[in-house]
Amino acid sequence: MSTRTLGEDLRAAAAADPDKVAVIAPEGELTYAALDRAADRLAAGLAGLGVRRSDRVALLFANSLEATIAIYAVWRAGAAISPLHPTVKAEKLAYVLGDAGARALVCDAERAETAGAAVEHAPDPVRVVVGAESVAGDGSPPADPVSVDLAGVVYTSGSTGEPKGVALTHANMTFVADSIIEYLEMGEADRVLCVMPLSFGYGLYQLLTCVRARATLVLEPGFAFAGRVVSVLEEQRITTLPGVPTVFQVLLSLKGLAERPLPDLRTLTNAGAPLPEPTARELRRAFPDARLYLMYGQTECQRVCYLPPDQVDERPTSVGIAIPGTEAWVEDADGNVAATGAVGELMIRGAHLMQGYWGKPEATAAKLRPGRWPWEREMASGDLFRRDEDGYLYFVSRRDDIIKSRGEKVVPREIEDILHQAAGVREAAVVGVPDRLLGEAVVAHVAPQSDHELDPGALRRLCAERLEDYMVPKQVVIHDELPRTGNGKLDRAALRGS
Repeated sequence: MSTRTLGEDLRAAAAADPDKVAVIAPEGELTYAALDRAADRLAAGLAGLGVRRSDRVALLFANSLEATIAIYAVWRAGAAISPLHPTVKAEKLAYVLGDAGARALVCDAERAETAGAAVEHAPDPVRVVVGAESVAGDGSPPADPVSVDLAGVVYTSGSTGEPKGVALTHANMTFVADSIIEYLEMGEADRVLCVMPLSFGYGLYQLLTCVRARATLVLEPGFAFAGRVVSVLEEQRITTLPGVPTVFQVLLSLKGLAERPLPDLRTLTNAGAPLPEPTARELRRAFPDARLYLMYGQTECQRVCYLPPDQVDERPTSVGIAIPGTEAWVEDADGNVAATGAVGELMIRGAHLMQGYWGKPEATAAKLRPGRWPWEREMASGDLFRRDEDGYLYFVSRRDDIIKSRGEKVVPREIEDILHQAAGVREAAVVGVPDRLLGEAVVAHVAPQSDHELDPGALRRLCAERLEDYMVPKQVVIHDELPRTGNGKLDRAALRGS
C-alpha cells in the first residue's frame, strides 16, 4: 500500500498520465493535469486568505467538477475538509462551522445564500469562497501535509442528536482507499459512476479511490431520473456502479432493463444500508456478468467488511469478512468473542479507525476503547451482529433500532425480511412507537413496486404465519415512498414520528 497523502495522490496521477480524463460531470470534464492545476490555484488562494495547516475548511457543493477541485485544494493547502450535504440548512451549517472551528467555507454559487446566512450565525469569523476559481494566490501553495496530519472532520448525520465530527488523518483515509482498491480489484481502466453526494462517505471514497487508482470518475447530481442513469451507464461505458438499496430498487423497476446491453459493467457495490435478499437476487438476474459486493461501514472508519461476489448466492444476507488489513469480530456482553450464531456487538481494529469525535472526549472514549496493545484502540460499532460457522458476519440491527414490545426484544430486520418476501413489496422498514400497554408497538412501513397494490391485512397475516406473535406488526402502513435522509438511507426517525 502506498504512503502517499491524499493531495499527493492527485499530483502522482497528473505526473503519470496528465491527459487522462479524471472526472466527468454534466458540465464537462477535467484531465488529471487540469484537476491538479486547478487544485493548486485554489490551494494558493486559500492560503492567501489565511488557511493554514490542519485548519478546517467546510465544503458545500452539489456533485460537480468544482467540488472535486475544492476537495483536493483543501488538502493541498494542508487543511482538512468538512464536506456538507448540498441541501443542508443554514442552521445546521452554522453549527458545523462553529463546532469544527472552520477557517473557511467554499461553496458553489447555488449555495452562496445558505453559506452567507450560516456564517452570520457562526461563533467565529469564517471566510466564504464562492466558486473553486474565485480566489488565486501567488502561485506557490503550501507543502503537502504528512500522513498523520488531519485530513477530514466529517460529520455524522446526527439522527439521534447533534451531529458529531469524525476526525480522520490522511493515513486513516488512504488506508481505507487502498483496502477498497484491493478487494474491488480496481485499476486504471475503471470508470466509476457516482450518484451519491460527495459529502457522503460512500460518495467521497469513489473520488478518492479513482484518483488513487488513476481511474475515471463520472459524477451525476443524483438519482432522480433512473432512465438517464442507464443512458450514462451505456454512453460512458461504466465499469462500476456503487449504490444504496434505493438506487438499485429504482433501477430494477425500469422496464426492459435486462435487455439493455451494458457489456462494460463488471462491478456493483452496495453500502449504506442492508440490501434486501430479493433485491440482490434481482440484481444478479439483471446483471449476470457483473460482480456484486455487499458491504458494511461507518463514518468512523468508512468501511468494515465486504462479501466476496462468489458468496452472494450462498450467503445473500451476509456483509462478509473484514476488509484487507483489518479485523472485525462479534463480542458478547462480558467482552468475550461471541459464540457462533450468538448476537453481540461488532468490534473493529485497524489503521482506518478515526482519531476521535472532534471536541467530544467523552463520546470518543465510549466509541474507542483500549486495544490489545498500549498504543492501540479498538472501535465499538454500536451495531449488533452475528457470525456463522465459517466466520462470515451478519448485520442484525443497530442497537438503537431494537424494539422492546411486551417485554421482548424485537429485531426489525427479521420482520423486514419476511415483508420483502411478499409479492409487490419494494421497501419495508419496521420501527417501534410508544404504546401504553405494549411499551413499544411494532409498526411496519411498506412501499410497493410500481405495478402492485398492497393489502396491509395480508401482510400482517404473512407475518403472523412466519413470526412469533410479539413480532407481528400492530399496524402496517402503506406509502408511495419511504422517507430518506439526504444520503439515501431510510429515515427511521421520520417513520417513528409519522
